[in-house]
Amino acid sequence: MTAIYSEQVDPELVNMIDSLFAQFRRDQVSPGEGLSFDQELWEALSELGLARLTGSEEYGGSDADVREAACLLTSAASAGVSAPLAENDLLAGWLLESVGMRPDDMIRTAARVDEPGTAVAPWGRFAERIVLVRRSSTGWELAEVTSEDMEMTPGINVAGEPRDTVTVPEDGPDWVSAPKTAGEELLLRGALARCIQTCGAMETIVNLCVDHTTQRVQFGRPLSRFQAVQHLVADLASEAALARAATDAAISRVSELGWLDTSAAFSVAVAKSCTGHAVSPVVRNAHQVHGAMGTTYEHDLHRYTKSALAWRAEFGSPRAWDEVLTQVGMQTEDVWPLITDGLDITHLLKNMA
Repeated sequence: MTAIYSEQVDPELVNMIDSLFAQFRRDQVSPGEGLSFDQELWEALSELGLARLTGSEEYGGSDADVREAACLLTSAASAGVSAPLAENDLLAGWLLESVGMRPDDMIRTAARVDEPGTAVAPWGRFAERIVLVRRSSTGWELAEVTSEDMEMTPGINVAGEPRDTVTVPEDGPDWVSAPKTAGEELLLRGALARCIQTCGAMETIVNLCVDHTTQRVQFGRPLSRFQAVQHLVADLASEAALARAATDAAISRVSELGWLDTSAAFSVAVAKSCTGHAVSPVVRNAHQVHGAMGTTYEHDLHRYTKSALAWRAEFGSPRAWDEVLTQVGMQTEDVWPLITDGLDITHLLKNMA
């Protein structure tokens, strides 16, 4: 675990998480096929209180902080393990708690309903419950449904993770009023979760590149001795480090100030932008370093590069977050407070959520 915030988390928890995911490395996925759901892993997560890590004790959760959740997501992504951790806990579990509903041990995911009445539900086909969110005349409202109640069209992202489209029937479900900022906070939670996961994947990519270049010998010497290769590795490592620094800052501010605090929300936007832009050079350079070997399904590299590419596009593309930061940056003439404290972006999130 390389993240700065892991030093503020119980070391025994960090070691337990890392040890758990080391046992559940995902299987190879053939082109066009989706990942399956690992029931054994999920049962282990539930028994250890990790499936609902940040849920309050009052609602049956482990009452952990976003830092602990970040360690969990980073460890899973670094190990190449895919599971609806963020969806079940940070998104669906939080949404239910926000309206006073107690989540049980069923597997959940969350999805925002668009105007035509459809929503993309991550891991939808494997979820026992789907928490839907949509705009209302007064703000936001939500409903919890079973996957059997929805018409579902299976889909996958570029990493093979289920991204299923569900269609909400006109005569249901029963909607309840949600907090007025539920949609905006859901966007921030999902965006930061994907930043954390992407950073975890990129850090493993860096390690794979370092191992490959130090062990692979060409023309009588390791690849790491060639200056062009050194530049490729240095560039991708610096991009991954920048993304991690921005993500760490967002995690710290959210933990201390809350999701919708001006400074915290701004930091999440910066993290999503930095992480999204880091993915391209990290993926490109990593595959150049590995050459033809890195393009094979037998090699581990594609597990992480595809995940990074998939996650950067979810909960707002880099361009969408760039536009938010550009708009808020044009509102100030003093750059230093913008860097140190950030500015209010919550009014701009309404257009994205």
